[in-house]
Amino acid sequence: MNANANPSPLPEEQRAPGRSGHVALVGAGPGGAGLLTLRGAELLRDADVVITPREPAAEDLAGFREELLAHCREDVTTARAEDIGDVDAFALARAREGLRVVRLFSGDPFFGCRGADLVRACQEAGIEVEVAPGVSSVTAVPTFAGIPLMGHGTPEVRILNARVRGAEVDWHEAAACDAPLLILGGDAPAEEPDEFQGPGFDVLCKTLIAGGRPASTPVAVVRAGGTTRQTTVASTLGRLVAELKAKDAKGHHLTAPAMMIVGAPVGRRSEPSWYEGRPLFGWRVLVPRTKEQAAALSEQLRDHGAVPEEVPTISVEPPRTPQQMERAVRGLVTGRYQWVAFTSVNAVRAIRERLESYGLDARAFAGVKVAVVGEATARAVREFGIQPDLAPPGDAQSSAGLVSVWPPYDAEIDPIERVLLPRADIATETLAAGLTDLGWEIDDVTAYRTVRAAPPPAPVREAIKGGGFDAVLFTSSSTVRNLVGIAGKPHNTTVIAVIGPETEKTAVEFGLRVDVVAPKASVSALVDALSEYGAAKRREAIEAGKPVLKPSQKRRGRRRKL
Repeated sequence: MNANANPSPLPEEQRAPGRSGHVALVGAGPGGAGLLTLRGAELLRDADVVITPREPAAEDLAGFREELLAHCREDVTTARAEDIGDVDAFALARAREGLRVVRLFSGDPFFGCRGADLVRACQEAGIEVEVAPGVSSVTAVPTFAGIPLMGHGTPEVRILNARVRGAEVDWHEAAACDAPLLILGGDAPAEEPDEFQGPGFDVLCKTLIAGGRPASTPVAVVRAGGTTRQTTVASTLGRLVAELKAKDAKGHHLTAPAMMIVGAPVGRRSEPSWYEGRPLFGWRVLVPRTKEQAAALSEQLRDHGAVPEEVPTISVEPPRTPQQMERAVRGLVTGRYQWVAFTSVNAVRAIRERLESYGLDARAFAGVKVAVVGEATARAVREFGIQPDLAPPGDAQSSAGLVSVWPPYDAEIDPIERVLLPRADIATETLAAGLTDLGWEIDDVTAYRTVRAAPPPAPVREAIKGGGFDAVLFTSSSTVRNLVGIAGKPHNTTVIAVIGPETEKTAVEFGLRVDVVAPKASVSALVDALSEYGAAKRREAIEAGKPVLKPSQKRRGRRRKL
């Protein structure tokens, strides 16, 4: 994706001749990118230019922009609203060049944002414009906090904006009414830098009490609602400020964006909320895999409430010489092989890319049986249009497991005795040796090389060694070796989760105490096992009457040793 925040006209060769420009205002919801509407995703897929929203708490919404932009084409041009002087002028200029422009807004374009100004400007300029409404924080954030805003027959809720231009809210009048109050802002900085900043939570509490609300009135402050960093503090008007200070002292700092809810609905809040009560909620989890490999794993972690951070430990490179792979492709086409055995997603990708470079597709596998080691590899094969013929049992997804179910060569029923085994240059010999013992001839081909990746940035290395991560997932022995090699050992408070016995053995050899071992060799089982571990620790804390803390919030000692 290209980034270009310059509103000047595009060069002639980059314009879209003969096409009318279009501007779409898309609401992205209050936090997580999963709240984007289907229509919003469609508009992003068609966009030539995307303007991402101003985020006052970008550090709390790690990956938010990237997740949204994943819906776009690779050649889309992106620009940050905070880097552009006049965002509306920028959008109009691009649309006049025949481009389709999407302006993303946090929440809804017409609620607390200035989307109406852009719509009016487009209409005056004769440019086609569309608005895709977004999930508003007004309804979403209380739900994420477990607060039934309009439940139990509540007839009215008053929404107040603590950040207004040119006039102030009559807080005494708001205090005198009986309706629950939903206050946007408070201590939170506004999206627009020159906008008036409202009173802080301490002033709001004192003002509402002075206006007639009892000090015992239930109140909650929700920070970063709808994200995996959401924090909710529920108290009363008389105690809220003290509770916020106590949270700050424990490292639960409440900053923007924040919402304050006052009244009876807070008293009906579920504790913890369905959202914050997820097993890995707020856990910062290190995923030492490349972005391509980590996509499904990271998505599953988010489903459990975690904040995945992908740190590649290896780089996948083509083989040093292409001759072996060229012979392998010719062999597939000419019927040299009875079987092809895939032991990794990278091996599938390498063969697929080589075939496609010759203008070939899955039909090259006609008459060839395909074996796979694990679920992820099977999925990659199916995505290529091939149904695997053989896989190890679910509890033994490994090379040894595949050997255990592989049929021995029989000259009377097997027309061809040869097996193609495309794999990494550093792969173990388990599968090749096992198939040889079964009477098969093996073409062991280096499909790709694995090279140790460059060290991650200094802040990530410091977080790994200093306990900034709550857990790390090791999906192979090489990820253990490479992560320790480029970044050092994880801190002793970090939960170590591994995909199977071999990876566990390597972790122990490197002086790490393993906390979680997946029951089978799949990343899905690994995430589920970590989730069960987190749920068990949460239950233990609750039953003991102790606060539920993430591993990174516990007392930090020396680096873990056995």
